[in-house]
This record gives sequence, structure tokens and C-alpha cells, in this order.
Amino acid sequence: MTTSTPDRISSLLEPVTASLGLDLDEVELVGKGPRRRLLVAVDRDGGVDIDTVAEATRAISAALDDSDVMGEEPYTLEVASRGVDRPLVAPRHWRRNAGRVVAVELVDGERFEARIGDSDESGVDLLVKGEATRFPYDEIVKAVVQIELNRKDV
Repeated sequence: MTTSTPDRISSLLEPVTASLGLDLDEVELVGKGPRRRLLVAVDRDGGVDIDTVAEATRAISAALDDSDVMGEEPYTLEVASRGVDRPLVAPRHWRRNAGRVVAVELVDGERFEARIGDSDESGVDLLVKGEATRFPYDEIVKAVVQIELNRKDV
């Protein structure tokens, strides 16, 4: 079984980001030839500021330069914070977004908005009209944080 390039990159970069107190959230390689871009998303409790992104970029770039994982073709490295538009896929995403409104799609096709309550490794409490309902993560197909300009209860 061969390992994909993004998986090999993730394996290389996870210890690098962990040494900086960051989670390696996503690695995506887009484009071909000289227009290849390596997109790396990092996150941590409390968020990631621009200085942290700069430090992570230097460390990630050095690790990539010291390995052959990207091959000989040129590429552009982009390191950024996770961003609020990314789906919540790991328990830490739910924990870090507690109190925010999320658009949810369940495996049975039901869709709704709710406020994120308590969460743990197996599931999350979603509050709809002030009432909490527990959802195991495997019942949630997709969930994306919604931007609130004027906070109101959901």
C-alpha cells in the first residue's frame, strides 16, 4: 500500500507543529507542475495569531526543505489558521467553538441551526431554543460555524 503525498506531508509536519503547540489541522496539495500549492492549516486552543503563523511557516518550510516529500518541482507553501468556514470534523473543533451557532446536517437528512454546548470525545450537546440535545459525532454529516453579527438565541 502506497501512502499519498498529503499523508506523507502530514506525517512529516505533525511533530513540527506539535513542537510549536499547534494542531496540524489540514494538509492539501493543489495544482500541478510549477503552480503547485501546499496549503497547511494549523490551530490551537485560543486561536492562532499572525506571529504564530509566521513561526509555523518558518518551521514547516525548514522541515519540507530537509526532506524529499515534495519532490523536485517548485511549489508555493501557504500556512494559515483553520478558518471559521471549515467543517467541524474533530472533537477539538467542537470544543473550540463552544457557544457559537452551527449549521448542522444529520445522517437522516435533517438540517438545523443550533448553538454548541458541551462536547467530549464522543459527541456534542446542541442547543435549539435553549434546549440541549446530545448528538454522537457519527450522526452528524456536516457542521459549519455560522457568523453572527447580532447574537441571538437559536
